[in-house]
Amino acid sequence: MSTTTANSNNLIDPSNPRSLPYVAHETALLFVDMQKIWVYPGLDEDLTEKGAPYYYPRLESMVIPNQVALLNAFRGKKTNVLHTIIESLTVDGRDRSPDHKLSDINVPKGCPEGQVIDELAPIENEIVLPKTSSGVFNSSQIDYVLRNLNVKYLVIAGVVTDQCVDMAVRDAADRGYIVTLVEDACATVTPERHQHCLDAIKGYCWITDTKTVVKQISTL
Repeated sequence: MSTTTANSNNLIDPSNPRSLPYVAHETALLFVDMQKIWVYPGLDEDLTEKGAPYYYPRLESMVIPNQVALLNAFRGKKTNVLHTIIESLTVDGRDRSPDHKLSDINVPKGCPEGQVIDELAPIENEIVLPKTSSGVFNSSQIDYVLRNLNVKYLVIAGVVTDQCVDMAVRDAADRGYIVTLVEDACATVTPERHQHCLDAIKGYCWITDTKTVVKQISTL
C-alpha cells in the first residue's frame, strides 16, 4: 500500500492528519462483532450483568441507529461493507485461539445467537469474516481481502470499544490503512472504559462521529 501524505489544506479536521477525504472505491466500512449474542440483552450472561446500566441503553438509543445510518450511506454509494464476527469454524470450538479457550468464549459455527443483528443483517455480496480472537487482523483474512478490494480508508464501528474495536483500529493502522473510528457508533460496558480507550488510540485513527462520516460518504 502506498504511503499517504497528509496535505493540511485537504484535511477534514485540521488537527488530525488522518482526517483525509475518502476516495471512492478505496473506502470500506467495518462492523466489529455486532452480533445478537453481544447486543441483545440476556444472550450472554456475563455481558448482561456488566452492561445493563449503560451498555445496552447506549446500544439501543445511539449506537445501533448510528450504525444503520452509516450502513445506509455506504450501501447508497455502493461502497464495500464488511462484518467481522466471533465464530468458531467448528461446532465444538477446537479451532479457537488459546485465549478464547481459557476465557471460555465459543460461538459455534452456525449458532443463531452468533448472527449479525437484524438491523445490520448483511445483504448479498457483503463480506462476513469469522474470527476467534480479539483482533480481526490476527485470526481472519481481512488484510488479504481489503487489499484485494483496493481499500485504503477503513471506517470502523462496533463493540466493544476497548477490546475488539481497539484491536481492529491498532492493527489496521499498523498495516497502513487510514482508519476512522466512529465514536458514537461504538460501545463498551462503562462510559469510563469507552473514554479511556478513545484517549489511548487517538494516535492510530481519526475519531469522529456518524454525522461527519455520513456527510463525507455522501460526497463520493
